[in-house]
Amino acid sequence: MSAKAAQPLVSIITPSYNQAEYLEATLRSVLDQDYPAIEYLVVDGGSTDGSVEIIRRHAGALAWWTSEPDAGQAEAINKGLARASGEIVAWLNSDDVYRPGAVSAAVAALAAHPAAGLVYGDVDFIDGAGRTIGRNSYRQYGLADLLAFRIIGQPSIFLRAELLRQAGGLDPDYHYLLDHQLWIRMARLAGMVYVPAAWSAARLHGAAKNVAQAAAFAEDIERILSWAEGEEDLKAMIETQRARVVGGAERLKGRYLLDGGRPRAALRAYARALLFSPGWALRHWHRMLYAGWRSLIGGADA
Repeated sequence: MSAKAAQPLVSIITPSYNQAEYLEATLRSVLDQDYPAIEYLVVDGGSTDGSVEIIRRHAGALAWWTSEPDAGQAEAINKGLARASGEIVAWLNSDDVYRPGAVSAAVAALAAHPAAGLVYGDVDFIDGAGRTIGRNSYRQYGLADLLAFRIIGQPSIFLRAELLRQAGGLDPDYHYLLDHQLWIRMARLAGMVYVPAAWSAARLHGAAKNVAQAAAFAEDIERILSWAEGEEDLKAMIETQRARVVGGAERLKGRYLLDGGRPRAALRAYARALLFSPGWALRHWHRMLYAGWRSLIGGADA
């Protein structure tokens, strides 16, 4: 058996909808990886902006692609996951990119940690032109951290397909933090391993969901917390660290509400975060000050 044949197949899914401006860079970042055993699937939701023409140009390098209306990101990714045959799976949104060597590094990390169900790295932030403008660096997290809303950047996460099948796919009832809810379900079954290197870059632009619809993320935080408290094993874990969980949830809500133009609501969320978990909340002290200033001058709260 050749060395290439012995390498596990990695299935990567790109959900796409009207992101033609960035789609070429996304596709190339996958197709130009140095890892030889990649199965690339693109699920387009019926784009009308030229995305389909871009996908067609690369069709010969894709394992499968389609362009048809769907019910949103979760359905699109689940559609790709249903066709994926790799031992390792990941998805990359159509405005994000992988850094060179990301797939090889993720495969190596999973091989080095056979008990891990997923591995993750850091995430760079890039602007619309592809310039790096920041980085989210993480640390080693576990289930308790995820329940306290320590968020991991989705583009830098790679999953074992078998564990994903056990956990179930993405829940289509979630539209914003659907990935975080899935990580919780997977972390119930196996451990997670962090690698301190940037594996991807998330693009920040006006049409990005975490920018254009930021305030709606706060609703998913509430729904995830409510769901977790309805699961007996997760409820028991939450009870042992309730202040940390509520403080983490409120801090994250404050961040999204502020980004969504609701500074007064953000300030209230930050106040609750300070009450429950002051040390964690104060890491956003500059955002709290900004929320206060925006509230004083008459921000955009409804």
